[in-house]
Amino acid sequence: MSVFVVDASVVIKWFLPEIHADAARRLLHESHQYLAPDLLFPEVGNAVWKRVRRGELKPDEGRRLMSDLADVAVETIATRDLMDDAWAIAIAAEHTVYDSTYLALAVRLDTQLITADKRLVRSASIHPALAEHVCMVDEFAS
Repeated sequence: MSVFVVDASVVIKWFLPEIHADAARRLLHESHQYLAPDLLFPEVGNAVWKRVRRGELKPDEGRRLMSDLADVAVETIATRDLMDDAWAIAIAAEHTVYDSTYLALAVRLDTQLITADKRLVRSASIHPALAEHVCMVDEFAS
């Protein structure tokens, strides 16, 4: 079983119809282990909240998604343990510390971060040591 890091941009696609949702959902049928910083849950929760606020989801639908999120097959790692590496990556890649936390975990585990965040992929791609640890969900081949 291979280990990969997934971020909120992928996990939200497991629940909602978005671009590349099919590619994201294919991950659920693979025999991989998925990890993420514990930041994953508030990030996905915030994305659902935005949908409710914009009227794209009803409050009950949002509440149901939040309940379903508790059962998602992703093991979390404490963000606190990743902060030094995330900070260094954020400075080097000129990208947010939030997203860099996911990438820091992938680097630490010597695996790939699967994301739907094109800006993150672009930021990491200019650094060879980071580029090999990030992959767009629609380009991921297990």
